[in-house]
Amino acid sequence: MGVQAAKLSRATVATGLFLVLLCAVYVIHARFLSVNVVFYAALADVVVATGVCAVVLWTMRWFDVLGGFEKLQLLAIWLLTGYALAISVPTVIDRSLSFYILEKLDQRGGRIRQDAFAHIIGVEFMREHRVVDVRLTEQLESGTISIEGGCVTLTDKGRRIAGISRVFRNHLLPKQRLLMGEYSDDLTDPFRRSDEHSDYACAPR
Repeated sequence: MGVQAAKLSRATVATGLFLVLLCAVYVIHARFLSVNVVFYAALADVVVATGVCAVVLWTMRWFDVLGGFEKLQLLAIWLLTGYALAISVPTVIDRSLSFYILEKLDQRGGRIRQDAFAHIIGVEFMREHRVVDVRLTEQLESGTISIEGGCVTLTDKGRRIAGISRVFRNHLLPKQRLLMGEYSDDLTDPFRRSDEHSDYACAPR
């Protein structure tokens, strides 16, 4: 076997080991350990799996055919792969309204009246998935809000992120997006349909 073929086979084996270990660490974490935020926990699993595999790479002589730079490249590939998987699998399934709609249809025998979805999403989805609790917990853990005396307050970090989000939404989201058979820019400025008068503001400090 040539040197390049040997390197490829070692890298393939190491990557396979990383993927198996990542799945094992994730399952153990999800089933038996405490999790504050699904996405952050999945990222921690990626770091753990990458760290263990890094030790294997640098201690097992079988991998000595790989140079130091090649090993670092593998670590970078694993971190990026793990990041993509953390977003694409547990985080999407945990947060996705689209998956919820499919699961709800399956729960109700595969058919639901279209006019019932406003109630399903506005009431059942919010209650069944504890959406408010989950999202507030995520923002607390991210440091973008604080909660004191029953009032949710935007932190400086949260204000900066909200500003970036608004600029991106207003200027870089699609202006002609298909929504139920019609193209619209409604989602580039959803606040244009917000209630002008609300009674949920906190009392002045």
